[in-house]
Amino acid sequence: MSATFPVTGPEPHALGEGLELVCPAGSLPALKAAIDNGADCVYLGFRDATNARNFAGLNFDAQSIAKGIQYAHDHGAKVLLALNTYPQPSGWKLWREAVDKAASAGVDAVIMADPGLMAYARSKHPELRLHLSVQGSATNYKAIQFYVEHFGISRVVLPRVLSITQVEQVCEQVPAEVEVFGFGSLCVMVEGRCALSSYATSESPNTHGVCSPAKYVRWQHTNTGLDSRLNNILIDRYAADEHAGYPTLCKGRFIVAGERYYALEEPTSLNTLELIPQLIKIGVSAIKIEGRQRSPAYVAQVTRVWRTAIDAAQANPSRYSVRPGWSSELNKVAEGQQHTLGAYHRPWK
Repeated sequence: MSATFPVTGPEPHALGEGLELVCPAGSLPALKAAIDNGADCVYLGFRDATNARNFAGLNFDAQSIAKGIQYAHDHGAKVLLALNTYPQPSGWKLWREAVDKAASAGVDAVIMADPGLMAYARSKHPELRLHLSVQGSATNYKAIQFYVEHFGISRVVLPRVLSITQVEQVCEQVPAEVEVFGFGSLCVMVEGRCALSSYATSESPNTHGVCSPAKYVRWQHTNTGLDSRLNNILIDRYAADEHAGYPTLCKGRFIVAGERYYALEEPTSLNTLELIPQLIKIGVSAIKIEGRQRSPAYVAQVTRVWRTAIDAAQANPSRYSVRPGWSSELNKVAEGQQHTLGAYHRPWK
């Protein structure tokens, strides 16, 4: 475990105790919103390409991360730092220094995808706890075992492509904690392997830290509606009464065989509230909420619901059920105002 700042409040719990609620913190206000509403851990990133949510106005500099860590530890919560992009030779110094900054800041774990960076962290900061990022795209126990044996990974974040049965098999077979996504935007691609944004902009999310970089996004009012474009590729066209979404290729509406529809993926949010008792039973260590690019209000609202639900499931799993009020609250912030169990639910499996 990494060193931590002295705290004056509750002693932070050890990572891996019970089912943890891991919430997004794209800013200091979002971090405080998550912790104030019951997050066990928050995850965040530096203001550069070392993290996969490298949007302008998000993330942390040295001063804000120090404040965030202090606030978290004062309230008994942990801070996980995402260094989950892949350094290129020309940028190796930036990623290496990010590991050093994370260790000196006192984060409780670093979330990584690149083996070279893991090797550096392991040799330079052996006390630093390492988590395997979802961007590492490890979907089976053999792959995860490799990272455990060679880099001492303590936890793996599973991609959102596994059924609940497959998650259970991973939990049974790997000597590491397992973290799964529970709520938030859902990507049809296997994390760490998507090349759509690279195709459109020549900048890979895995190296530049952002899918559909804002500098390539264009909005244009036309006689037929509001056009959203990514590097001049028409992603969608919205009528006056439609809510316009951020232009990403996978969630655009395209004309295929004369029909205009979401050809790759319809906007919807993953929501696994109903699976909480089952996730606890099979040995999942943590549930992650997606949304570092979302507002502090979103973070507060989702964290509050999930804290209540997890507490209810742990207190009496046999009598647990999803309350209508929880669903109505999450409906307000769900992408496309609809939910799915995604790959977790495969009745034919």
